[in-house]
Amino acid sequence: MVKLWYYIREIFIYNNIMQAKKKKEKKLTIFKGQRIRRYYDEKGEKWYFSVIDIIAALIEQTDFQLARNYWKVLKTRLISEGSEVVTKCNRLKLIAQDGKMRETDVADVETLLRLIQSVPSKKAEPIKLWLARVGYERIEEINNPEIALNRSRDYWQRMGRSQKWIQQRMMGQEIRNKLTDYWKNNEVKEQDEYAILTNIIHQEWSDVTVKEHKNLKNLKSGKLRDQMTDAELVFTALAELSTRQIAETMKAKGLEENKIPAKKGGQVAKNARLELEQKTGKKVVSGNNFKTLLERKKIKNP
Repeated sequence: MVKLWYYIREIFIYNNIMQAKKKKEKKLTIFKGQRIRRYYDEKGEKWYFSVIDIIAALIEQTDFQLARNYWKVLKTRLISEGSEVVTKCNRLKLIAQDGKMRETDVADVETLLRLIQSVPSKKAEPIKLWLARVGYERIEEINNPEIALNRSRDYWQRMGRSQKWIQQRMMGQEIRNKLTDYWKNNEVKEQDEYAILTNIIHQEWSDVTVKEHKNLKNLKSGKLRDQMTDAELVFTALAELSTRQIAETMKAKGLEENKIPAKKGGQVAKNARLELEQKTGKKVVSGNNFKTLLERKKIKNP
C-alpha cells in the first residue's frame, strides 16, 4: 500500500502541485459544512491537514474538546499497537477557535488515509472520496495502477512531451522505486536520509548537487526529474540502477553504509557521461527546462 502510494504520488506530482498551488493561499477547506484546517509546505510541496478536524468529521462531533479527547485516546492505542501513524504526525501552528495561532497535530494525506482506517465511522469512505475529489488522493488508482499510468501519459502528452521522454521518465521512476524499496528494507529512514543519498548519487554522476541543478534550470518548485532532458533522465536512471545493484552486492544497511554504493553508483554513470561528452562534444547536464525547450521549438518551427 505505502509503496504503491509513493509510486502514484510521484507520477502525478505535476497534477497535485498545480492543484495545490492554486489553493495554497486558502487555510481552510470544507467537508460537508465542517471546516478542515490545512497548511501548504512549499519546501516539501505537500498539504498538511489538522488531525483534530479530520477526527471531528469522522466522529461527527462539533465539540472540538471531545474530538481532542478522542484523538488523545486513539494516539495512546496506536502507540501501544506499534503503529507508525502517530510518529508521522507533525505539529504546526494553525488558527484555533479563539483566533490565535496554536500548535496542533497535522498529517499529510498518506498518513490521514492510514489514520482513517483506525476510526470506526460511517464517514470514513465519504472523507476518502472527498479527499479524492479535491485532488489529494485518487482512490480508484490505488486499486488499479494502470489508470494512473494511462492518465500520466495523457497528461505529459498534452504538455507536448514526446513518447520517448515519457517512456524514459516512467522507466526511471520504476528504477527509483526499486532503489527506495531497498533503502526502506535496509534501515534507511525515509525522507531526510533518502534525500541525502539521492543528493550523493546525483552529485557523483552530474558534478552538481540537486539544488544546484534546479538552480541551473531556474526551477523554483516542482520535481527536477520532470524538467530533465532525455539524456539527464537516462544517466540518473543508470546511476540509481548501479547504486542499488552495488548496495545489494555489499548488503549495505543504514545511511552510512549506503553512502558507499551511492558514490560508486554515481561514479558508474559519471564515467559513462564523460565518455559520451568526449565523443559528442556536448554537455549532458543542461540548464534547459521543458519551457525553454518548447519556446526554442516554437522559434525554430513558427
